[in-house]
Amino acid sequence: MHVELIAWTPDPERTVAAAARLCYSTASAAEIARALDPEKTRSFVNKLIEMGHQSPLEHVSFTFAVEGVSRALSHQLVRHRIASYSQKSQRYVDETNFTWITPPSIEKNPVAKEIFERQIEAIRRCYAELCAAVPREDARYILPNACETKLVVTMNARSLLHFFRVRCCNRAQWEIRRLARLMLAEVRRVAPELFRNAGPPCETDNYCPEGEMSCGRLQGKVKDEEDAEA
Repeated sequence: MHVELIAWTPDPERTVAAAARLCYSTASAAEIARALDPEKTRSFVNKLIEMGHQSPLEHVSFTFAVEGVSRALSHQLVRHRIASYSQKSQRYVDETNFTWITPPSIEKNPVAKEIFERQIEAIRRCYAELCAAVPREDARYILPNACETKLVVTMNARSLLHFFRVRCCNRAQWEIRRLARLMLAEVRRVAPELFRNAGPPCETDNYCPEGEMSCGRLQGKVKDEEDAEA
Protein backbone atom coordinates (compact mmCIF):
# COMPACT_ATOMS: atom_id res chain seq x y z
CA MET A 1 0.00 0.00 0.00
CA HIS A 2 1.24 3.46 -0.87
CA VAL A 3 -0.39 6.70 0.31
CA GLU A 4 0.87 10.15 -0.60
CA LEU A 5 -0.59 13.56 0.22
CA ILE A 6 -0.40 15.32 -3.15
CA ALA A 7 -2.32 18.57 -2.47
CA TRP A 8 -3.82 20.50 0.42
CA THR A 9 -5.20 23.92 1.31
CA PRO A 10 -2.23 26.27 1.82
CA ASP A 11 -1.61 27.14 5.47
CA PRO A 12 -4.60 25.05 6.58
CA GLU A 13 -4.47 25.84 10.27
CA ARG A 14 -4.39 29.60 9.71
CA THR A 15 -7.34 29.25 7.32
CA VAL A 16 -9.36 27.36 9.93
CA ALA A 17 -8.51 29.87 12.65
CA ALA A 18 -9.38 32.85 10.45
CA ALA A 19 -12.72 31.32 9.43
CA ALA A 20 -13.61 30.65 13.06
CA ARG A 21 -12.59 34.07 14.35
CA LEU A 22 -14.58 35.79 11.60
CA CYS A 23 -17.75 34.69 13.38
CA TYR A 24 -16.85 36.91 16.35
CA SER A 25 -15.16 39.86 14.66
CA THR A 26 -16.01 42.95 12.62
CA ALA A 27 -12.76 42.55 10.66
CA SER A 28 -12.56 40.73 7.35
CA ALA A 29 -11.27 37.18 7.13
CA ALA A 30 -8.22 38.40 5.21
CA GLU A 31 -7.40 40.94 7.94
CA ILE A 32 -7.84 38.31 10.62
CA ALA A 33 -5.57 35.86 8.79
CA ARG A 34 -2.81 38.47 8.44
CA ALA A 35 -2.96 39.18 12.18
CA LEU A 36 -2.65 35.53 13.20
CA ASP A 37 0.83 34.51 14.25
CA PRO A 38 1.73 30.81 14.67
CA GLU A 39 1.09 30.81 18.43
CA LYS A 40 -2.35 32.45 18.11
CA THR A 41 -3.24 30.06 15.30
CA ARG A 42 -2.17 27.02 17.30
CA SER A 43 -4.07 28.14 20.38
CA PHE A 44 -7.26 28.91 18.48
CA VAL A 45 -7.25 25.65 16.53
CA ASN A 46 -6.76 23.61 19.71
CA LYS A 47 -9.58 25.50 21.44
CA LEU A 48 -11.93 24.88 18.51
CA ILE A 49 -11.28 21.15 18.49
CA GLU A 50 -11.55 20.83 22.27
CA MET A 51 -14.93 22.61 22.19
CA GLY A 52 -16.18 20.47 19.31
CA HIS A 53 -16.78 23.47 17.03
CA GLN A 54 -15.75 21.74 13.82
CA SER A 55 -17.59 23.56 11.01
CA PRO A 56 -14.58 25.86 10.31
CA LEU A 57 -12.54 22.71 9.60
CA GLU A 58 -14.59 22.20 6.45
CA HIS A 59 -12.76 25.12 4.79
CA VAL A 60 -9.56 23.12 4.33
CA SER A 61 -9.12 19.97 2.27
CA PHE A 62 -6.47 17.33 1.65
CA THR A 63 -5.94 15.19 -1.46
CA PHE A 64 -4.30 11.76 -1.36
CA ALA A 65 -2.96 9.45 -4.05
CA VAL A 66 -3.65 5.87 -2.96
CA GLU A 67 -2.18 2.77 -4.62
CA GLY A 68 -1.83 -0.91 -3.81
CA VAL A 69 -5.28 -1.31 -2.28
CA SER A 70 -8.12 -3.66 -3.13
CA ARG A 71 -11.56 -3.14 -4.54
CA ALA A 72 -12.81 -4.52 -1.20
CA LEU A 73 -11.24 -1.48 0.46
CA SER A 74 -12.57 1.04 -2.07
CA HIS A 75 -16.13 -0.24 -1.53
CA GLN A 76 -15.75 0.61 2.17
CA LEU A 77 -14.03 3.92 1.52
CA VAL A 78 -16.81 5.41 -0.61
CA ARG A 79 -19.21 5.04 2.30
CA HIS A 80 -17.54 8.18 3.63
CA ARG A 81 -19.75 10.52 1.65
CA ILE A 82 -18.33 13.98 2.35
CA ALA A 83 -15.41 13.33 0.04
CA SER A 84 -14.43 13.22 -3.63
CA TYR A 85 -13.11 10.12 -5.35
CA SER A 86 -11.48 9.23 -8.66
CA GLN A 87 -10.69 5.57 -9.27
CA LYS A 88 -9.00 3.45 -11.91
CA SER A 89 -11.75 2.25 -14.24
CA GLN A 90 -12.22 -1.45 -14.85
CA ARG A 91 -14.45 -0.49 -17.77
CA TYR A 92 -11.64 1.14 -19.74
CA VAL A 93 -8.45 -0.35 -18.28
CA ASP A 94 -7.53 -3.86 -19.44
CA GLU A 95 -7.27 -6.05 -16.33
CA THR A 96 -5.97 -9.20 -18.04
CA ASN A 97 -2.80 -9.04 -15.95
CA PHE A 98 -4.36 -7.52 -12.83
CA THR A 99 -2.40 -7.56 -9.61
CA TRP A 100 -4.16 -8.43 -6.37
CA ILE A 101 -4.11 -7.83 -2.65
CA THR A 102 -3.64 -10.85 -0.38
CA PRO A 103 -5.03 -10.57 3.17
CA PRO A 104 -2.41 -11.26 5.88
CA SER A 105 -4.39 -14.23 7.21
CA ILE A 106 -4.19 -15.89 3.79
CA GLU A 107 -0.56 -14.89 3.24
CA LYS A 108 0.45 -16.60 6.49
CA ASN A 109 -1.48 -19.80 5.77
CA PRO A 110 0.19 -21.94 3.05
CA VAL A 111 -2.95 -23.97 2.36
CA ALA A 112 -5.18 -20.92 2.13
CA LYS A 113 -2.64 -19.07 -0.01
CA GLU A 114 -2.44 -21.93 -2.51
CA ILE A 115 -6.25 -22.06 -2.81
CA PHE A 116 -6.47 -18.27 -3.13
CA GLU A 117 -3.81 -17.91 -5.82
CA ARG A 118 -5.15 -20.88 -7.78
CA GLN A 119 -8.54 -19.22 -8.00
CA ILE A 120 -7.01 -15.84 -8.88
CA GLU A 121 -5.26 -17.42 -11.86
CA ALA A 122 -8.50 -19.12 -12.91
CA ILE A 123 -10.30 -15.75 -12.81
CA ARG A 124 -7.52 -14.18 -14.89
CA ARG A 125 -8.00 -16.83 -17.59
CA CYS A 126 -11.77 -16.50 -17.46
CA TYR A 127 -11.55 -12.70 -17.76
CA ALA A 128 -9.29 -12.97 -20.81
CA GLU A 129 -11.69 -15.40 -22.47
CA LEU A 130 -14.67 -13.18 -21.72
CA CYS A 131 -12.89 -10.12 -23.13
CA ALA A 132 -12.56 -12.01 -26.43
CA ALA A 133 -16.29 -12.70 -26.46
CA VAL A 134 -18.01 -9.67 -24.88
CA PRO A 135 -17.24 -5.99 -24.16
CA ARG A 136 -14.66 -5.39 -21.43
CA GLU A 137 -17.27 -3.54 -19.37
CA ASP A 138 -19.17 -6.83 -19.10
CA ALA A 139 -16.14 -9.09 -18.71
CA ARG A 140 -15.13 -7.13 -15.60
CA TYR A 141 -18.06 -8.63 -13.68
CA ILE A 142 -15.93 -11.72 -13.09
CA LEU A 143 -13.11 -9.78 -11.41
CA PRO A 144 -12.61 -10.28 -7.65
CA ASN A 145 -12.63 -7.86 -4.71
CA ALA A 146 -8.92 -8.64 -4.40
CA CYS A 147 -8.14 -6.66 -7.58
CA GLU A 148 -5.59 -3.91 -6.92
CA THR A 149 -6.94 -0.43 -7.59
CA LYS A 150 -5.72 3.17 -7.49
CA LEU A 151 -7.58 6.21 -6.23
CA VAL A 152 -7.37 9.93 -5.67
CA VAL A 153 -9.26 10.91 -2.51
CA THR A 154 -10.08 14.40 -1.26
CA MET A 155 -11.63 15.10 2.14
CA ASN A 156 -12.01 18.19 4.26
CA ALA A 157 -10.51 18.22 7.75
CA ARG A 158 -13.80 17.62 9.52
CA SER A 159 -14.54 14.54 7.42
CA LEU A 160 -11.01 13.29 7.98
CA LEU A 161 -11.38 13.54 11.76
CA HIS A 162 -14.48 11.35 11.54
CA PHE A 163 -12.72 8.96 9.16
CA PHE A 164 -9.78 8.59 11.53
CA ARG A 165 -12.12 8.14 14.50
CA VAL A 166 -13.89 5.12 13.01
CA ARG A 167 -11.27 3.62 10.68
CA CYS A 168 -8.20 3.78 12.94
CA CYS A 169 -10.11 1.66 15.45
CA ASN A 170 -8.84 -1.91 15.97
CA ARG A 171 -12.30 -3.16 15.03
CA ALA A 172 -12.08 -1.60 11.56
CA GLN A 173 -11.21 -4.02 8.75
CA TRP A 174 -7.43 -4.46 8.53
CA GLU A 175 -6.88 -2.88 5.10
CA ILE A 176 -8.87 0.31 5.60
CA ARG A 177 -7.37 0.65 9.08
CA ARG A 178 -3.90 0.56 7.55
CA LEU A 179 -4.99 3.17 4.98
CA ALA A 180 -6.38 5.43 7.70
CA ARG A 181 -3.14 5.24 9.71
CA LEU A 182 -1.06 6.15 6.66
CA MET A 183 -3.38 9.04 5.76
CA LEU A 184 -3.21 10.33 9.33
CA ALA A 185 0.59 10.29 9.24
CA GLU A 186 0.50 12.29 5.99
CA VAL A 187 -1.80 15.09 7.21
CA ARG A 188 0.05 15.43 10.49
CA ARG A 189 3.10 16.54 8.48
CA VAL A 190 1.30 19.64 7.14
CA ALA A 191 -1.33 20.32 9.82
CA PRO A 192 -0.05 18.88 13.11
CA GLU A 193 -2.39 20.88 15.36
CA LEU A 194 -5.53 20.04 13.37
CA PHE A 195 -4.80 16.33 13.66
CA ARG A 196 -2.84 16.21 16.91
CA ASN A 197 -5.68 14.44 18.72
CA ALA A 198 -7.03 12.48 15.74
CA GLY A 199 -7.66 8.76 15.98
CA PRO A 200 -10.02 6.26 17.63
CA PRO A 201 -11.82 7.25 20.86
CA CYS A 202 -9.68 4.88 22.93
CA GLU A 203 -6.63 6.97 21.98
CA THR A 204 -8.19 10.43 21.97
CA ASP A 205 -10.72 10.21 24.84
CA ASN A 206 -9.70 7.09 26.78
CA TYR A 207 -13.16 5.79 25.94
CA CYS A 208 -14.55 2.99 23.76
CA PRO A 209 -18.09 3.32 22.34
CA GLU A 210 -18.15 -0.30 21.14
CA GLY A 211 -19.48 -1.73 24.40
CA GLU A 212 -19.46 -5.55 24.40
CA MET A 213 -17.88 -5.46 20.93
CA SER A 214 -14.81 -3.61 22.21
CA CYS A 215 -11.43 -5.09 21.27
CA GLY A 216 -10.42 -4.82 24.94
CA ARG A 217 -7.50 -2.50 24.27
CA LEU A 218 -8.39 -0.08 27.09
CA GLN A 219 -8.41 -2.97 29.55
CA GLY A 220 -5.03 -4.13 28.30
CA LYS A 221 -6.44 -7.40 26.94
CA VAL A 222 -5.13 -6.97 23.41
CA LYS A 223 -2.21 -5.30 21.71
CA ASP A 224 -2.78 -2.77 18.99
CA GLU A 225 -3.24 -4.87 15.86
CA GLU A 226 -0.86 -2.63 13.91
CA ASP A 227 1.85 -3.54 16.43
CA ALA A 228 0.91 -7.21 16.22
CA GLU A 229 1.32 -7.19 12.43
CA ALA A 230 4.75 -5.53 12.58
